[in-house]
Amino acid sequence: MSSLEKQVHEKARLAVDQLQERAGGCLDYSEASLEAIEDILDEAAQFADDMEQSNVDALVQLIGSYILAVGHTAHGGAFYWHEQQDQPVLVVGEPQRHIAIMTFSKVRSRLGGDKADNIPFFYQGFSARVRSATPGTHVVHV
Repeated sequence: MSSLEKQVHEKARLAVDQLQERAGGCLDYSEASLEAIEDILDEAAQFADDMEQSNVDALVQLIGSYILAVGHTAHGGAFYWHEQQDQPVLVVGEPQRHIAIMTFSKVRSRLGGDKADNIPFFYQGFSARVRSATPGTHVVHV
């Protein structure tokens, strides 16, 4: 297990520890659990403008890591650090194909109140692409 993979999974576990009660106990690293994540972000978006930036950043890291862990649990893959986006990325299917997902910017946008950045819809697009990708496919979901 790489250091980055370990960090992502540790942050995901923290998300479960801190948000499980609010999520009704359904944070089980499944795709279905992302509905609860969406609900949490929808509620938190109402208060994000009043939150300290450090708390917003921490929430983005926790929830973003949880979503990455959902993807890793379902599809495997490897974690890399994306320098330009300053966030981890999960890459699935290498070396024949390259399907990647970055979640921190999506979570930050959703926390900012953009309902178009629906987390379950975003993840479903990634997951469907992983399942249908042919050799040579190179896609990044951001």
